[in-house]
Parts: sequence; structure tokens; C-alpha cells
Amino acid sequence: MHERKNANLFAALLLSTVCGTSAWAQTLNSFTATYSGGSTSCNTTYNIKGKEPASLGTYPVFIYLVGTSETYDNASALSAVDKMAGRGYVAATIQYPSSSFGTCSTLSTRSKCIFDAGSASSAVKALCSRPTADCAKGIVVSGFSQGSILAILSKNYDSRVQAVYGLGAGVQYSTYDLRACVAHGKRTLTSDRLRAVNGEADGFMGSTESSVRAQLQELTGLACTSTSTSCTRSNDSGWYIVKHAEASDGNADHCYMRQGGCLASQNTLDQKWLAGTYSWSIDSNLQWLTNFTQR
Repeated sequence: MHERKNANLFAALLLSTVCGTSAWAQTLNSFTATYSGGSTSCNTTYNIKGKEPASLGTYPVFIYLVGTSETYDNASALSAVDKMAGRGYVAATIQYPSSSFGTCSTLSTRSKCIFDAGSASSAVKALCSRPTADCAKGIVVSGFSQGSILAILSKNYDSRVQAVYGLGAGVQYSTYDLRACVAHGKRTLTSDRLRAVNGEADGFMGSTESSVRAQLQELTGLACTSTSTSCTRSNDSGWYIVKHAEASDGNADHCYMRQGGCLASQNTLDQKWLAGTYSWSIDSNLQWLTNFTQR
């Protein structure tokens, strides 16, 4: 375990990330698809929007899931898709019934509809069936808020899921206690394959740094000091709390990746998250996911 790393180390990591991305500086093809899920309750058709390398070959798969009431192809989702396709992934953002939150039972069903490896109509089946995809090379997943919970539950339904990067991920969202299905030791995904990044004033987790920290500790099974804002294992799994002073607008709430936080448009992104050199920036965390797949 270790505390927040110094800026030079993370700058070096980002330089490595950029160099790794440039190796895939090639044409990307866009694609769309649909799925209806693997559960009897998944009886509605939903959309998939993605990108993949145009060059010959087969690639691991990346899946992104948006938060409650967000459009599935918003700016953060498409940014993640672009960046992972550029790293050599069949990358896609997945639509699902996101208009409301729910209990462990509800969210588990939604995750199964997306990730049921045994269903011919699940989203993961649609992606893994693409000629460019080789899911034996691994699947990695990211998501925000409700999407982060569906991502964390994903390995319950597909053993090929290798790692998850969650934004705004916790064990209790206001009145919804999810400890029984997402807390450390309560799901198939092991905590050494999970990296969670939350804002210090996440209103769904108590709005204080201490309450956010307590939830991240329960989620990952990892604790450092009582004032830690970063706590990671040797493979950089663990958690990070974004401070107000780190965000471009000085607002590290639940939607810290947006310029203006949760009151702003979901398509207006904080440039420090989108293109920064920080440990909470998207590139650093997406690059972490690539450690767990074959390419």
C-alpha cells in the first residue's frame, strides 16, 4: 500500500501512456449494434456504439457504462471508447435502462443483461462475436455511478472480465445499500482488479471526504491512514479521492469529470480529467486497465 504518488511519477506514467497510445495511431472504424440481454427481464432492445482498430488482427474488448439518466453516448463515454480503441481494443459504450437506480437485485439483473456470457443476446456476446474481437484476450470495463456498479458486478456473469475502473463507485448511494453485492469479498471481481476514483464531496456518499473514504475502503477492502486521499496496492488497484483543488472548476463532487460538476451538461468535460497528467485523469486509469489483457 502507498499514499498519493509524487507528480513526477505520474507524469512519467502519462508519458508512457501517450507513447503507448501513439503505437496505435491508426485509422479507427466506427460500428453500431444492438442487444436485448440474457435475462427474461431483458426484453427491450438497446444500442451499442463503438470503435475498433481498422488494421487486421483481433483485439481484447473494452466496455463503458454511463450513470443514471445519462445518454449512453455522452462525451465521457465516447472519450473512453476513442481512447481505448486507440490502444488496440474493440471498445464500446452500452445503452441500458438507466432512468432509475435500484437495489442489488435490480442492478445485478441489469449487469447480467449486459454481461451474460451464456446468452446469445447479451451485449458481451454481440461484442465478442465481432470479427475483430478476441475476448479470450480479456475484457476490461469502466463506468460512472450506476454504471460503475454494473461494471463491478460484470465478472459475476463473464469470467473473461479482467479489471474494472469505476468513477463515483461506492457501497451505498443515498438510501440504496449495496454492500451485499458490491462490497469487498461480496462479488466475483477481486479487489486487486478494481480501481475506484471518487470526488471528495460526492453527494451520494455523504458529501464529506471522510464518508467517501469510508465507502471506498468498504468497496476495495483497502485502508491506509485516516486522512489518505490515495490508497493502492503494488499493482495500483485501490482508490483515489479527487480534491476540490485538483479539479479545474474547484468542484470535486460526484461528477468531478465534468466542468461544473453534476449541475453541468454531461457533455462538458473537465480538461484535467480528459487530457491531464494526474492520477485521477482518464488516461492514467485506462492505461491501468491495459495491464490485464493480452494485446
